[in-house]
Amino acid sequence: MTSLLQVDNLVKNFGGLTAVSDVSLHLNNNELVALIGPNGAGKTTLFNLLTGVIPATSGSIVLKGTNGTFALNDKKAYQIAKLGLSRTFQNIRLFKNLSVIDNVLIAMTSRYKEGFLSSIFRLPNYYKTEQRVTEDAKKLLALFELEDQTDVLAKNLPYGTQRRLEIVRALATKPQILFLDEPAAGMNPEETANLTQLILKVQHRFHITILLIEHDMSLVMNLAERIYVLDHGSLLAEGNPDEIKSNPKVIKAYLGEGE
Repeated sequence: MTSLLQVDNLVKNFGGLTAVSDVSLHLNNNELVALIGPNGAGKTTLFNLLTGVIPATSGSIVLKGTNGTFALNDKKAYQIAKLGLSRTFQNIRLFKNLSVIDNVLIAMTSRYKEGFLSSIFRLPNYYKTEQRVTEDAKKLLALFELEDQTDVLAKNLPYGTQRRLEIVRALATKPQILFLDEPAAGMNPEETANLTQLILKVQHRFHITILLIEHDMSLVMNLAERIYVLDHGSLLAEGNPDEIKSNPKVIKAYLGEGE
C-alpha cells in the first residue's frame, strides 16, 4: 500500500514536559489504524499535532495526497482540513444551538466557493450553489439515518446520535484521512456495536484512511488492521491486533509488571 501520511521524529514539549517524544509512524491509503495507550500516554496530543491544533516542537509531518505532497508542520488547522485531514474530538464539539443540517452545511463551506458579488447581490449562481450544497448535506445525512432529524437542534439529540453527527460533519469536508478521538466514549455496548459497524461502513463507502484513538479494546481489535501503542509520549509497539495482544511491553504498560 502507498504511504499517505508520513510522520518522522515528532516531538512536542510543554515547558519541561515532553508530551510526545520522537514518534514516527505512517498511514497507508484506505486502511484503518488504531492508536492506543494508557491514560496520559499522549494520544490526543499526537492527534492535535497531526491536525494542526497545536504546533510541533520538532519533527516532520508530510501528506502525500491526491493533490500532491505537502509538509504540514507550519500549517493551520483550517489549511490542513482543506488538504484532506478531518477529525472528531474526545469531547463532542458540535454547534449545539444549530440544527443537524446546519452543522453539516458549515463543514461544507470549504468545498463550495461563490464569488463576492454573487453572494452580496444574491445572483442566480448563489442560489444554485446553495441548493447543491443543501442537497449534498441531505444525502450525507441519509447515509447515516439522520435524514428525519435535519431540523433538530444538535443539543437535543441523544448522546450516541451526537457522536454519529460529529462523524458526518467530519466527512462533509471530504477527507482523505479521518481522525476519530475516542468515538465510543460514554457509549453503552449496543451503541458501541453500532458504532463499529458505522466506522466500517464509512471506510468501505468513502475509501478513506481512518486513525482512531480508543480505549474499548473489543472495538479496536475488531476494526484495526494495524495498531500503534503509545506510553509516556513514546511509541511502545506497532503491529497487527494479534501481535499487540501478545506483546509483553504492551501488557506491562496496561496491567503492570507481575511478580
